[in-house]
Amino acid sequence: MNPRPTVAFSPYAVYSREEWARLRADTPMTLNEGELENLGGLTERVSTQEVVDIYLPLSRLLNFYIEAEQGLHHATEKFLRKGNGKTPFIIGLAGSVAVGKSTTARVLQALLARWPSHPRVELVPTDGFLFENAVLEERGLMNRKGFPESYDLTKLLNFLAEVKSGKARVEAPVYSHLVYDVLSDQTLAIEQPDIVMVEGLNVLQPAKLPKDGEAIPFVSDFFDFSIYIDATDELIEEWYVERFLRLRQTAFRDPASYFHRYATLSEEEARATGLQIWRSINLANLRENILPTRQRADLILRKGADHAVETVALRKL
Repeated sequence: MNPRPTVAFSPYAVYSREEWARLRADTPMTLNEGELENLGGLTERVSTQEVVDIYLPLSRLLNFYIEAEQGLHHATEKFLRKGNGKTPFIIGLAGSVAVGKSTTARVLQALLARWPSHPRVELVPTDGFLFENAVLEERGLMNRKGFPESYDLTKLLNFLAEVKSGKARVEAPVYSHLVYDVLSDQTLAIEQPDIVMVEGLNVLQPAKLPKDGEAIPFVSDFFDFSIYIDATDELIEEWYVERFLRLRQTAFRDPASYFHRYATLSEEEARATGLQIWRSINLANLRENILPTRQRADLILRKGADHAVETVALRKL
């Protein structure tokens, strides 16, 4: 067996927090404290300093990409003397359970919507594209929920294809974390926004390449830019258990909650249960499927304690 080759070249330029913060330049802070409070997660609060140092420079960079893409689209339509309507810029956001993807997505959505050239920004979590629980139970996949095989990939790819084609109205399924299932009676309408952010565990997962050369698209084929939220396994485990304990005191108390049975656990029992779920399911998914896709991202946000981003790695042009 040939040894794995060692390559010194890295496709990324890595910036310290201080170096990245300087790239904000004169980008104005457009979110107030009340808005930041609403954008935070269950166990993650977004500080003004985090937005100033990390997310304002990132929104400035994304604005360059988006406006350049818009210009290229218009120039191409003029060259071809035909147009296929408005097509959104699609941003993919990947990372582990509990790493803070949803919070990052909400903050970026709010910031990007403040730029005058792209005020309409939609956020689509891929949880809605999970198979319904009845299907997962039938296939013996309930304990692998969130793994690649638990998603209706065909539905997700068709959704992205319709959005990217500029279709006037496309509907995405909606997932409820309370009942832990897809809501069959609800949808999210996407009506030609400027930007669509697609957030999920496995959005950078490559498909198996066919031997006959026929095209099988990856989800990431539809992305114009992709971001991976990164942290050590130990930190994510800590955040997951912290969130589990918080849910035990809040959402799990609702009788409609799928996890209502955990509401009566003692703190010690809840901690042990959260650890068991994390290590047997979510950590396995992270190591087998999510982490291997990190190097496919255009940008990697590496977090340290308290969800503070310590380094930013940007793919070189």
